[in-house]
Amino acid sequence: MPMRYTFGGDEHLFVECSEEMSLEAFFNSLSMTNGIKQADIKGVTEICPANASLQIKFDPDIIHPNDVLKEVQAIEVAAAKAEPVITTRIVEIPVFYNDPWTHETLMRFRERHQDPSGTDLDYASRINNYSSVDDFIAAHSGSPWFVSMVGFVSGLPFMYQMVERQRQIEVPKYLRPRTDTPRLTVGHGGCFGCIYSVRGAGGYQMFGITPMPIYDPTQTTSYLKDFMVFFRPGDIVKFKPVDRDGYDQAVEEVDKGQFVPPIREVSFDLREFQKDIDGYNAKLEGLLHGH
Repeated sequence: MPMRYTFGGDEHLFVECSEEMSLEAFFNSLSMTNGIKQADIKGVTEICPANASLQIKFDPDIIHPNDVLKEVQAIEVAAAKAEPVITTRIVEIPVFYNDPWTHETLMRFRERHQDPSGTDLDYASRINNYSSVDDFIAAHSGSPWFVSMVGFVSGLPFMYQMVERQRQIEVPKYLRPRTDTPRLTVGHGGCFGCIYSVRGAGGYQMFGITPMPIYDPTQTTSYLKDFMVFFRPGDIVKFKPVDRDGYDQAVEEVDKGQFVPPIREVSFDLREFQKDIDGYNAKLEGLLHGH
């Protein structure tokens, strides 16, 4: 669909890239965001990308709203002609699936869940037609995830699974929100995965927990000294299952300032990805580990 533009008050322009969630829509939103940043439009003060849209904040005393619209529409035309390629990062995130902390929390809130007799992993496995929780975990961690936006809660990434649509994990949120979710819970709601950057309320299904902080306002975490938020839109995430010993070791390394998450800069080509999704994902994982 052609992009839709809507003004919100005197200082905001909302750009809708698509009515449906897809990797293509997210990519369009990110490409538009990057194009507007590179254009350095005088008077534009902030750009906030979302899953299939973006919002632009501007100062109407510096630039007229109609001029903002013209500048952005020109960028849309240029973006449509550009190759769908971005330079981004792929990062490996350790996950302790079926951990005791999220398990204790989910058991406290079973009356708010679709399946009070099971666990979140049991439920997600069954409705996605996996024969066991282990098979579900293998599917969840087996393919990479694309970070489509960062926000809602400080530093929280929304992630879209990079597989064919029919293979994507889909799980509804809790029937009623929880009042508690452990920090660094790896969860899922609808078509999106996420990592809870802080402890608080929530409604996504809880699958496990990561020892790797992704938000640190004190900037004392070794890899968060330059910026308090780890994720950026366009990042690619590969989950790595770890057991309790692996989790505890990583927590100790984080506390000592010794934890170094595997990160590699990569070029992501949407068209090449669409030609051979599994092959391209294997190539990305190889690059992550230096192969």
